[in-house]
Amino acid sequence: MYPFCLLLALALMWPAAGFARQVEVRVNGDYPELEANAEAFIGEVEGRSEANLRRYAATAVRQAGEALRALGYYNPQIDWRVEAGDDEDLARLILEIEPGEPVKVTSREVDIRGPAGEDPEFMSGLPETPAVGDVLDHGEYSSLRSAIQTRARQRGYFGGQFVTRTLRVNPEENTAEIVLVFESGERYRLGEVTFEEGHWFEISLLEDFVTFEPGTPYHTDIIAQLNRDLSSSGYFSGVDIDAVPGNAVDGVIPVSIAVTRRDRRSVAAGVGFSTDVGPRFRGTWREHWINPMGHKRGAETEISQPRQNLSTWYELPLDPPMTDLIRLTAGYQREDIENVESELLTLGQQWQHQLDSGWLQVLSIRWEGERFNIGDDEKGTSSLLLPGVGYSKLHQDSPLDPSRGYRLQLDVTGAHRAVLSKVDILHVYAQAKGLYTLFDNHRFLARFQIGAVGTNRFEDVPPSLRFFAGGDQSVRGYGYETLSPENDNGVPVGGRYLMAGSGEYQYEFAERWRAAVFVDHGNAVNDLFDPLATGAGIGLRWVSPVGPLRLDIAKGLDPEFGGGWRIHFSMGPEL
Repeated sequence: MYPFCLLLALALMWPAAGFARQVEVRVNGDYPELEANAEAFIGEVEGRSEANLRRYAATAVRQAGEALRALGYYNPQIDWRVEAGDDEDLARLILEIEPGEPVKVTSREVDIRGPAGEDPEFMSGLPETPAVGDVLDHGEYSSLRSAIQTRARQRGYFGGQFVTRTLRVNPEENTAEIVLVFESGERYRLGEVTFEEGHWFEISLLEDFVTFEPGTPYHTDIIAQLNRDLSSSGYFSGVDIDAVPGNAVDGVIPVSIAVTRRDRRSVAAGVGFSTDVGPRFRGTWREHWINPMGHKRGAETEISQPRQNLSTWYELPLDPPMTDLIRLTAGYQREDIENVESELLTLGQQWQHQLDSGWLQVLSIRWEGERFNIGDDEKGTSSLLLPGVGYSKLHQDSPLDPSRGYRLQLDVTGAHRAVLSKVDILHVYAQAKGLYTLFDNHRFLARFQIGAVGTNRFEDVPPSLRFFAGGDQSVRGYGYETLSPENDNGVPVGGRYLMAGSGEYQYEFAERWRAAVFVDHGNAVNDLFDPLATGAGIGLRWVSPVGPLRLDIAKGLDPEFGGGWRIHFSMGPEL
């Protein structure tokens, strides 16, 4: 059976091997792009006899000449011959090409007339090639011409047209002159925005999604952003924006929007795994709209061996609803990690507002009641009213798998005994992450975390507000939340300060697959001069359809902190 399968495979492969090389292009000199273009113009030639190839030779020579002219070589010398085949191979047509001297651009005139000529962003970023002195490339010339037309449509110069569009080529002197004169006409403007009936929501809510005023100069990005904002609001299953230039009156384009309300509720469930918490189950229930004002609510739960929680929320959109909101929250969480047990009940409110600078500001106030037990030695309860403020900023070039970007975060909360709290606390946490990619395949990641607790009585600070380090997202090579000061029985009890940093290099060796090496350094301590732990290792990254998956093998380099060989598995965004 095996020899028969092998013969069948060879028989199926043989025609492809024989036919694929029936026309061979040979360009004298180092001109791989000319060879590739000629082969592309000629295309596949299969199953032809020797006589048929001779008849086809004139067509092949013409096609090769067109391919070379497209790249600026107007005077090639093309010779051909047919080599007869034997019993196994078919005959071959061989083209021998001497490209000759190329045509070069001797002058380039690009003149934008009308209002677009005074629009500084119109000319910005237009192709600089073909430039004077370049070998003429007809593809680059077409791209320049198309870029001007595309820019005009993007920026609302719908009446724009070329009054001169000339490419003069003198093959005898090997020169080319480019003249492009574009008359833009007046720039169109955006008019009133109307929503078609049947959307059910209050019109004031929908109008808050519109961030431009009537009379704003047209730009496709404005319409695209409006579409994205409406689509990502969670209210709609369909968004159709009609802003057609043909409907314009005196250069003003009316904007009509039809939206389709999505299903009211959705339920989702999933399972995951990380070495920090092991297998975990997640479930969410969401009510995407409750009333015409766009209020929302939902509930989430996560269940794993060391942690179980249930949280609910109620959300009220503000203006603009894409970024600003008020959220009311309530939750319960139980944890049992490294001999630290706690039960936490929270009630709170958040006001989220995006500043003009792009920073997201969250003002919050929450009440926390926590009962905790640390290694059977330290038991207690806490009741805290914690007002807080947080600032965060995320910039990345792709939400799923960015090649560069950064995340900055700062959170400050506090409590005072005079206001429904058992202890004075000032809690500060800051984090910075950065990602940069060089030459497509080389990625560099850095992460820094710092935190501090100021208090008059640290033993009354609950575990949820103390700092712990170690684990998948902290210092690898150490157990989850095992890096911290210990009590007399060797149980980690949490620290006043957190300091941690990480540097990582990734190399993409195949599409969506990356190898990584990393070094982590940090600890949770009670004294800023206490020693820090170091971990290092190698890893594998796979960019799955739902986000990056990470597998790391790390070595904790400090045995006194419990360092050793550990396998870490986690998933989620890198920023």
